[in-house]
Amino acid sequence: MKTVATIAALAAMANAHATFQQLWKNGKDLESTCARLPSTNSPIEDYTSKALQCNVSPAAAKGKCAFAAGDTVTIEMHQQFTSRDCKTEAIGGAHWGPVLAYLSKVEDAATADGSSEFFKIYENTWAKNPAASQGDNDFWGTKDLNYNCGKLDFTIPKDLAAGDYLLRAEAIALHAAGPAGGAQHYVTCYQLTVTGSGTLAPKGVTFPEAYSKTGPGLGFSIHANLDSYPAPGPKLIAGGTTATPSLLTFGTLSGAPAPVAGAPADEAPVASASSAAASTPAASSTPAATPSSSVEDAKPSAAPTEPSATPAETPAPVVSSPAAPFPVSNSTSSAALPIATSSSAIASTTLATAVRPSPTGDASGDASGSVKEFYQCGGMNYKGATGCAEGLECKQWNPYYFQCVKSGSSNGSQPPPSNNAPSTGAPSNNAPSTGAPSNNGPSNNTPAPKPEPTNVTPEAAPSAAPSAPAAGAGEKKYTLETFIAFLEEEAGAEKAAKIRRMIEALF
Repeated sequence: MKTVATIAALAAMANAHATFQQLWKNGKDLESTCARLPSTNSPIEDYTSKALQCNVSPAAAKGKCAFAAGDTVTIEMHQQFTSRDCKTEAIGGAHWGPVLAYLSKVEDAATADGSSEFFKIYENTWAKNPAASQGDNDFWGTKDLNYNCGKLDFTIPKDLAAGDYLLRAEAIALHAAGPAGGAQHYVTCYQLTVTGSGTLAPKGVTFPEAYSKTGPGLGFSIHANLDSYPAPGPKLIAGGTTATPSLLTFGTLSGAPAPVAGAPADEAPVASASSAAASTPAASSTPAATPSSSVEDAKPSAAPTEPSATPAETPAPVVSSPAAPFPVSNSTSSAALPIATSSSAIASTTLATAVRPSPTGDASGDASGSVKEFYQCGGMNYKGATGCAEGLECKQWNPYYFQCVKSGSSNGSQPPPSNNAPSTGAPSNNAPSTGAPSNNGPSNNTPAPKPEPTNVTPEAAPSAAPSAPAAGAGEKKYTLETFIAFLEEEAGAEKAAKIRRMIEALF
């Protein structure tokens, strides 16, 4: 039963996995025609694996997508291969972290193996939420993905040399990361052919060598109060696109072009993620007249049912200078990074449907006790709803993260919202062992032989181990909690990563 409960718990965690699948060109949906789709939606956690190049054994793409230097590219992510539902988070489970994009110049995008150098052309990482005291509640690139129908967009550098390229899209989840590692990478490569008269051919980095599990932005805990965040990988190239994340819930990103007059809801232009104060030069001042500002949703996409005219209200984010020397470890000093909107880094033009689907309440639930399955319901410094919807229970994975899962998946009662829940289990399990000698005395049915207590005493210690199953539901709960806490807190360790991969391979 413990094994079944453990597998069920990890299956719940795996449900939040996702993949980049579709691609858009100047608002035109190219679907997955040039995507090397991964075989699963599971993350990459091995920093010695070539899977960091283009994922694990991706399927061959149908062909190449043609772009011109300066065109707008939109990457699209979803949790499942069969759904493009805008009402579902692109990558759920509080998988907060940065979103990055790289290009690699190759001879033939259809046959390139991903071992060539990649240079970074896009990053949407982190911005401070003035109302938050914990990094989980700040602005993150994956939050923009989640609440923007899985879409983020950027431009191909206008001076880029013509030729074939691999476009490497990546989302990094930091919910289980810490100084020892534990980040999760979600990667997809697209095959492009770029035209133009430019000569830009930046130097790049290779994967997996560009990352390490304890490197900047990877060996990093987001559960503290953050002053800054060091973007993983190399610096953004000159002429690349930098975005300031700005969404904390479903809504329209600021700077969106107005819908085309007379266009039906499912053919409305998509929104721009760039802030009103930092519009991209790639965007036209007359959005309706340019292809890069008008987007028709793909036919396979789920059509929004109800328009939401009011964008989500979010605190003004802080724009960090990409040239700032970020620290490797979390910073808790009061010296904030300078606020800058450098002209060398183009602001993002992230695309999403201008007519957003109107969620039936908060995506995660409300304070009345209706937090949905796989959403957060507790944890250190968590201030949201704590009651789960009917049939669910609030499950603690570690002191920072509680999640609503199906009742019974923990094979025990709901864990208390205590930061020390896993550790309190050990004393409770050992408590009966302190009374082992007294329990074993009566079991002999005769108090006469004096030597018996001394003979029993050495046996009391090993008897604690087999007595564990007799502890009942409490023992099962704490054993599972300890195991889950081990996987989360020691996620950077080789043994923990191996155990996680072995269990996830069952699904």
